[in-house]
Amino acid sequence: MRHHLLKPLAGLALAVLMTSAASAEVVYTRGNDADPETLDQHKTSTISEANVLRDMYEGLVVYDAKAKVVPGVAESWTVSDDGLTYTFKLRTDAKWSNGDPVTAGDFVFSLQRIMNAETGAKYANILYPIKNAEKLNKGEAKPEELGVRAVDDHTLEIVLENPTPYFLELLTHQTGLPVNKAAVEKFGTDFVKAGNIVTNGAYTLQEFTPNDKIVLVKNKEFHDAADVKIDKVVFIPFEDRSACLRRFEAGEVQSCSDIPAEQMDYVKEKLGDQVHIAPYLGTYYYAIKADKDKFSDLRVRRALSMAIDREFVADEIWAGAMLPAYSFVPPGIGNYGEPAYADYKDMDQLDREDEAKKLLEEAGYGPGKPLRVEIRYNTGENHKNTATAIADMWKTIGVETSFVNVDGATHYAYLRDKGDFDIARAGWIGDYSDPQNFLFLVESDNTGFNYANYKNPEYDKLMDEAATTTDLQKRAGILKQAEAIFMRDLPYIPLLYYSSLSLVSDRLTGWEDNIQNAHATRWMSLSQ
Repeated sequence: MRHHLLKPLAGLALAVLMTSAASAEVVYTRGNDADPETLDQHKTSTISEANVLRDMYEGLVVYDAKAKVVPGVAESWTVSDDGLTYTFKLRTDAKWSNGDPVTAGDFVFSLQRIMNAETGAKYANILYPIKNAEKLNKGEAKPEELGVRAVDDHTLEIVLENPTPYFLELLTHQTGLPVNKAAVEKFGTDFVKAGNIVTNGAYTLQEFTPNDKIVLVKNKEFHDAADVKIDKVVFIPFEDRSACLRRFEAGEVQSCSDIPAEQMDYVKEKLGDQVHIAPYLGTYYYAIKADKDKFSDLRVRRALSMAIDREFVADEIWAGAMLPAYSFVPPGIGNYGEPAYADYKDMDQLDREDEAKKLLEEAGYGPGKPLRVEIRYNTGENHKNTATAIADMWKTIGVETSFVNVDGATHYAYLRDKGDFDIARAGWIGDYSDPQNFLFLVESDNTGFNYANYKNPEYDKLMDEAATTTDLQKRAGILKQAEAIFMRDLPYIPLLYYSSLSLVSDRLTGWEDNIQNAHATRWMSLSQ
């Protein structure tokens, strides 16, 4: 009798265990580049912020797993024959995490907010293609004059100043994400805090502990929630890439957003197919304070650039995971063709060093008066090793170098807030595949990203001309003239073209390598 009772009890226990396993919360722990400086999409600019905001919000359009532009809140759109008017039809099932519908009015409010100078959005100029956006941002127009209107709750019209071939891709950027008007008006700048925040993406914020973790939980109101397979996402900032590697190997982290270059050979051998190296639309560079006396002479900036052995840095410091850069605009970008490469690209390195010494001597520097520079960089072994190697190269032409190192959030805030520096490490990843997104950085009125304080009326004029040129081939020629001036004046010294370096667990499916290195959690699943 006892034997027959045990069989159904064992079966019941097994069923309970199976049910428990099936309903277990799926948690994805992912390494991030750094701690976000802000979660206000209108004040954001960094990749680490984009990675989090991409999970929390959905724009009119979004990147899919392969970084192809696909419908987001907008289920469809049309473009007028002159390329100036975009009409978006919004899905009727789009909701905020509090259950309220997402409407065209939400996008009108959001776009007016980011362009309002009082918001302090340092990246507002990315949306300058919208009619009257620049005027509004500079206090020369009223919010209602912005070229955005809600035709009805589910129809949004956006009018541009000029035809903009990359406009849809531009809207995938975090600055185009909507904010919840009620939350902003109720909580002010605190609308980004857990408990206050209202999102419309696949996830919403549960916890943000600075320098520790950001926890997102599945947004049950998201229109595609049924297809979101991961319940919780934990973002951990790893400025020490080796620390992320260690936790990845221990199974505590399922992806890392970077790989320590000095351990690349070990990583490739040990982790095999879990190592992802892919082309990436970005440039790693050093910004020079062009308005400082010692850097105001073009010969000094040119000498510093010529003396850098980029091939050594790419191969030895970055273990071949980056490519030598001799232009600011990376090769392969859309609407352009070949970049405007530096004229010393194919010179022998020793000849370049000799020429660099002569340039410094002509500028008044030598053994009795050495050029002294300070390199500022954000925490990371790869950045440290790059700076050290370049300092050694500069030593051969008589330059004395010192270093300042701070965490990533502090570093970029310091640069954007016009802190004093000589030379600063930075990187730019294209928000859309067009040369304008690189060259606009040093326009004289780009206060948020012109770290060099570079001012050249000829350059600004060419950029303005390109902005109003509808013929793509002619426009590319104008932009190439601007880049040629850039490479002559060198407000930034291009060093390397990026590759995306990621560790991706074989338990994680749906991660697709792409040129934007955009990997929203909603497209992925994680096996237990």
